[in-house]
Amino acid sequence: MSGMGVQLSQIAQELAGVSNVLGPDAWVSDVTHDSRQIREGSLFVAIRGAQADGHDFIDMAVEKGAAGILVESLQDVEIPQIVVTSTRAAMPWAARVVFGSPDDSLTVVGVTGTNGKTTVVHMLESILGAADVPVGLIGTLGARIGTHPMPTARTTPEAPDLQRMLGVMRDSGVRVVLMEVSSHAIELHRSDAIHFSIVGFTNLSQDHLDFHGDMESYFATKMRLFTSGAAERAVINIGDQWGERLHGEILIPTTTVSVNGKADLSASDLSATSRGTSFRVASHMGTTRFELPLVGDFNVSNALVALSMAQDLGVDMATAAKGLSTVQTIPGRMEVIAHDGPFTVIVDYAHTPDAIAVVLGSVRALSGRRVIALLGAGGDRDKEKRSIMGAAAARLSDVTIVTTDNPRTESPTSIAEEIARGAEAQPNTHVEVILERRSAISHAVSIAEEGDIVVILGKGHEQGQDIGSDVLPFDDRDEARTALLAQGWEPL
Repeated sequence: MSGMGVQLSQIAQELAGVSNVLGPDAWVSDVTHDSRQIREGSLFVAIRGAQADGHDFIDMAVEKGAAGILVESLQDVEIPQIVVTSTRAAMPWAARVVFGSPDDSLTVVGVTGTNGKTTVVHMLESILGAADVPVGLIGTLGARIGTHPMPTARTTPEAPDLQRMLGVMRDSGVRVVLMEVSSHAIELHRSDAIHFSIVGFTNLSQDHLDFHGDMESYFATKMRLFTSGAAERAVINIGDQWGERLHGEILIPTTTVSVNGKADLSASDLSATSRGTSFRVASHMGTTRFELPLVGDFNVSNALVALSMAQDLGVDMATAAKGLSTVQTIPGRMEVIAHDGPFTVIVDYAHTPDAIAVVLGSVRALSGRRVIALLGAGGDRDKEKRSIMGAAAARLSDVTIVTTDNPRTESPTSIAEEIARGAEAQPNTHVEVILERRSAISHAVSIAEEGDIVVILGKGHEQGQDIGSDVLPFDDRDEARTALLAQGWEPL
């Protein structure tokens, strides 16, 4: 942002229930809730978090040159302050003012759902690339403008970081921003101050219940994105039961999509190989055949969401077909680890019961021989899904290898026991527990025979493993290649 920034009084005018600044007015050129990032001219937002209370760092903010503070109670300091009921709810709107309301100059597209957000965003990026539309992307795999990366720590960054990114994208000539919108981001107000032109819904299944409590609360959080205050229109996969319910309850204009079902945009005549999926799409504009270089019926559902959004953005079907046909492999999403052996190795991010079932179901349809599934579960997260994950894996694989994922502060042994309990309850199953993930991957590759498919689930694109308070270098894809080499197979 150029110039001196904005005045605190301008920020106060945009915050609900606030009309004035306590103390002299001041110029603000940045917003942060992280005391370590305060610089001269910053507005420091004191957030009451689970680990710490930002109000305890106000003296540090003053010492580091903050221009003002946004707080929930009056502070005894000499710099100006704005007092609000909830600093977390106010922070996005303050950041939007400071960074010049970037969404006013951008078409912002949001995608939400338990699974498929990353894939839809990358498919839509490929389609818009075929239409020569300058795109910015924010999501699980990071943020970037074209091929130029921007640092980010979350699927949906905190509000000041998000607004700052949008400002950079606007100033760099981006026309459309594609954003994954997580349920945490919605619940914690990170996306509140963004007006979305289109929002898309992929599906909903059990995940994050340690945070949301139950599926109804999880659904209610997602639904907040599909209101007139948040978005102009929606694209919803009604092939998902929660999507069908969402469609019935929201009021904004909506396009529905579904695989082998009745919808505004529907797919049929699916044909899958290990190299991709062919399918036919019917809409009010006619019927078009698509060739998608990604495997799985679930990726056809994702493609329909991307195609419908592309139509809303003015892309014709012929251009969309070209874009989908050239979509690149998405890191850690049904990523085939190419090698010269007679079996297949796939790495996928699936870490929920539904995602595991969908991925393995798609793989099962391709395999004439065995499916070998390897999985773990994250520690300090939704414990209730672990046995269900194990059951899903065992039901759809011939060999289930239970291992460690990101145990964090929990016992890897206890987590594995919960997964194995669900797996071993399935009939005609073979379950092995190998806690050390590197050894588990090596074993899965070593037992693979001609025609088998090894599916390494859970971590996908991640390049670290959370153990205790440490994050140790670990990449399933690299480990698979190392295991293949050890068995005499050359990665390609």
